[in-house]
Amino acid sequence: MNNSDPSMNPDGGDGVWRDDRKPALDNLMQRILERDNMQRAWNRVKSNQGAPGIDGMTLDDFPIYAREHWIKIRQSLMDGSYQPCPVRRVVIPKPHGKGERKLGVPCIVDRVIQQAILQVLTPIFDPGFSESSFGSRPKRSAHGAIRQVKTIIKSGSRYAVDLDLEKFFDTVNHDVLMSRIARKVTDKVLLALIGRYLRAGVLVGGTVEPTDWGTPQGSPLSPLLSNILLDDLDKELEALLTSLCQVYG
Repeated sequence: MNNSDPSMNPDGGDGVWRDDRKPALDNLMQRILERDNMQRAWNRVKSNQGAPGIDGMTLDDFPIYAREHWIKIRQSLMDGSYQPCPVRRVVIPKPHGKGERKLGVPCIVDRVIQQAILQVLTPIFDPGFSESSFGSRPKRSAHGAIRQVKTIIKSGSRYAVDLDLEKFFDTVNHDVLMSRIARKVTDKVLLALIGRYLRAGVLVGGTVEPTDWGTPQGSPLSPLLSNILLDDLDKELEALLTSLCQVYG
């Protein structure tokens, strides 16, 4: 990877989305580590800015470090021996005084690797998500959700249900999440790497605490993992609400 700065992909995804691209799901690590994919991952991480992780490496430090160490890191990713760093705990207040949100800040190297994974997995999983899902998805936003709600209201519906999954990111069951990922990904090296990211731990004060549950908010991969886990719930609710609309509409 070099320190060039081509135009950024505003969706943070796979650059060009092509329906005719059918990846081999048992050999995804090779695609993730392709030079072009890694370069785009670095460009995305750099454009997002962000603070250092537990190793203190800054964005300015990364290009020199990568030139010296990337070959070894790449080999460890391919052979399954790579060990992610624990994330750094940062606590920020929630809006409107509704408590605190715990963030996990990965080191720059892990941020780039996770972004590279995200760019390959998003085109595999996202097309199968519910049409009623708008959170943390390419070319979708809260504005799109509002437009859909307005359309539903115009069709005659009169009730809205507001749900909040309290502490969702803190309580994700790793085994359940990994089983959902394995429905579409059979690359055992990649599955093991994602598992190690989930269990990498978190540095709180001067102590590394285990992460037996949850997925850290603040990592590039976390929103996609959350959507993968919530997809079954989305579709159950979608089916239920469709039935209710048929009864009461």
